[in-house]
Amino acid sequence: MTDAHSAIATSHIFHRSAGHVPLRARFGEGAWIVDQSGKRYLDACGGAAVSCLGHGDPEVVAAIGQQASQLAYAHTSFFTTDAAEDLADLLISDAPAGLDRVYFVCDGSEAIETALKMAHQYHRETGHPERHHIIAREQSYHGNTLGALSAGGNAWRRATYETVMVPSTSHIAPCWDYRLRRDDETVEEYGLRAADLLEAEILRVGPEKVSCFVAETVVGATLGCVPPMPGYFARIREICNRYGVLLILDEVMCGMGRTGTMHACEQEGISPDILVVAKGLGAGYVPLGAVLCSQDMFSAFAQGSGAFMHGHTFVGHPVACAAALAVQRAIRGRELLSNVQVRGAALRAGLEAALGSHPQVGDIRGRGLFQAIELVANRETKACFGPAQRIHAEIRAAAMSSGLLVYAMGGTLDGRAGDHILLAPPYTATSNEIDIMVSGLAGAVRTVLGTGH
Repeated sequence: MTDAHSAIATSHIFHRSAGHVPLRARFGEGAWIVDQSGKRYLDACGGAAVSCLGHGDPEVVAAIGQQASQLAYAHTSFFTTDAAEDLADLLISDAPAGLDRVYFVCDGSEAIETALKMAHQYHRETGHPERHHIIAREQSYHGNTLGALSAGGNAWRRATYETVMVPSTSHIAPCWDYRLRRDDETVEEYGLRAADLLEAEILRVGPEKVSCFVAETVVGATLGCVPPMPGYFARIREICNRYGVLLILDEVMCGMGRTGTMHACEQEGISPDILVVAKGLGAGYVPLGAVLCSQDMFSAFAQGSGAFMHGHTFVGHPVACAAALAVQRAIRGRELLSNVQVRGAALRAGLEAALGSHPQVGDIRGRGLFQAIELVANRETKACFGPAQRIHAEIRAAAMSSGLLVYAMGGTLDGRAGDHILLAPPYTATSNEIDIMVSGLAGAVRTVLGTGH
């Protein structure tokens, strides 16, 4: 029996891959993770854009211990807690204009599911039960629960579950400058054209039937850090207002400081009706997600049925909220957003210098400490590598063997073809660590694809 088969036979965990047992992580310190053999890995992707403070932050660890010793759990049908109330107060204090209420859940998928149900019930509360259709974007990712997966446009993830998807859902093309902007368009012209696809879809479905439009402000894992073009979300906001459609922004991956402002939509100059956050909310110390909604939405529930027909056992978990409160105080109190901006600029400049002229690197994009490279077989035609080549996985493996963790994805173009590598290091990353990330990724690309000369 091989070592791999032996490991599979002795693990009782149903791992992500039924044919592979991952290495055991023993401990973490800052941006680094150490495995059972003592090998150190620089986590350049925060796992999945999660570990924004790194490991072992003493203030967060202390907050978890203190809350657990005082009150580990209280069901929200009986009690609220200081931890949940204080965290909600802090989140609303610098939330986009109009957002006034917070609903805490355990992760991003739950948060998207909650947001979709909140939108659906809101229309019932306001006398429009016929508004049930969801519009989202192709090549998006909103989570793995059935409602979230239905809203998502990740073809690869959807394929297995197509027969049980929520039927009242449709998708428009994403705002993707590298692939979809015409040569005769400015970025502003393209942004408006991409946004107008929403209006066309609303009219096709019937404005009276559409509940909400769901979009990642900066598209994360499926496309690899694709930012919107200038004016795109301003036009989207106008269209939603015109037809009474709720705007749900998914900032599970790109929010909570990841792009250099607390909320990615701040850079677009708009506010959604519902904002969904997770990942960086609790920095990986606890599973936690949150849905922020407007006062107008909350008032519809309060003045209507009086109850949101939804709920989970661990809503508002006090230990999770206490941990996230410490995380959020650290981000604000230590001026970490400034570090995201400075290190993000250094990361982008480093990637441009190291890989900008590589013939198999078609695009380098992102905002703040949320950067990605898209890999192509032909830079001139933008042709993708064949899916069977699994270029992204090869680069991930090469990087990991050298002690660097990167987030690698395939199916960038259409759910099958296309490869990209995403970087999302902690907000605490140092200049030296940024240099290691750049040189490590560049080395992995050259190991797999050559120098291109």
